[in-house]
Amino acid sequence: MQDVTPERKVIPLTAGETTPENPWPLALLSQKLKAHIEKAPPAWVEGQIIELNKRANVSYLTIRDIDAEVSLSVTVWGSVMAQLATPLERGARVVAQLKPDFWLKTGRLSMQGRDIRPVGLGDLLARIEQLRQALAAEGLFDARRKKPLPLLPHRIGLITGRNSDAMKDVLRNAALRWPAVEFEVREVAVQGVNAVTAVIGALQELDADPAVDVIVIARGGGSLEDLLPFSHESLVRAVSAAATPVVSAIGHEADRPLLDDVADLRASTPTDAAKRIVPDVAEELRRVDAARLQLNRRINQLLEREGDRLAQLRSRPSLAHPESMLTARHDDVVRLGGRALTAVRTQVGRHADQLVHLRAQVRALSPQKTLDRGYAVVQLEDRSIVRQPGQAPSGTPLNIRVAGGDFTATASTK
Repeated sequence: MQDVTPERKVIPLTAGETTPENPWPLALLSQKLKAHIEKAPPAWVEGQIIELNKRANVSYLTIRDIDAEVSLSVTVWGSVMAQLATPLERGARVVAQLKPDFWLKTGRLSMQGRDIRPVGLGDLLARIEQLRQALAAEGLFDARRKKPLPLLPHRIGLITGRNSDAMKDVLRNAALRWPAVEFEVREVAVQGVNAVTAVIGALQELDADPAVDVIVIARGGGSLEDLLPFSHESLVRAVSAAATPVVSAIGHEADRPLLDDVADLRASTPTDAAKRIVPDVAEELRRVDAARLQLNRRINQLLEREGDRLAQLRSRPSLAHPESMLTARHDDVVRLGGRALTAVRTQVGRHADQLVHLRAQVRALSPQKTLDRGYAVVQLEDRSIVRQPGQAPSGTPLNIRVAGGDFTATASTK
């Protein structure tokens, strides 16, 4: 008789080796998941309690991330809760040490809270101060990075809570100061887990709008936990990177989130922001009137001063009796003309005497004067003068010139 006992299958060692024909037993998968999860070490996490249920010796918590829509269910035994000085409440911010736990029978993953500690105001303030110092060291709060606000913005971007009093304060006070002001409003969450993302998105949207001249981030007062989004590092860096001037108007005067340090202008309240971003039209009109009065006064003073100078100039003799200048110059011309004429006549007389003297000298030295004294000039026929006897041998015709005229003669040798 043939053995019909079915062949025993070999269970795959890894999940990747399983097939529809050779699957794992469900219990094996659960066991492997439990073994893998139990290897994970406990981790400290931070979050906010949004649900809290106590049942006998066990508390069931739902903790949500501070900055994201992520939450976990946590089981905390009574021994852990008993170590707390004050009972936990919904909305409290805590740090907890969580260890993942996998329930084998139902395949449920849960978190076991091994330790839990409330985050006090002192811890939050210390974290904010530490972040403030780190960002300041990077230069994000440097006064040289801050951009000046426009004197009269045409359009103002406003980021605020939905239908909030802060929005109403900014809109109302800005309109009272400058009725023509225009707003581009973005109503977003300003508290809670979505606040940081919503405010950054609105900021980037308004910053990309070329019509927006300045951006105001406004929120009313609240607890330190309520204002934590405005000290978030991501929001601070987004404001620092914005090309449009940003005004921080968060809470009251005593509130000091990190947004105040990085903003180009810090307003103590939303109302103060409205007063600082637009001028007061009534005050500007008063300034215009005062400037007009001062300008008129200066012009009148200038006209009076220049009128007095003209009167003084007109009273001077040169302008009061301008003909006196011509008379004085005429007398000078006559006097100088007489002196010039006298000088010319003197020079002419002196040079005339010199001319007579020179003429007498010239005449005294002329050949005619020599002839007048009885001398004669003997010339040959070619009019050359005879200076040596050898020039006129006997019989040579001669021309003799004397004072009264000339005559001819013939040379003879003795």
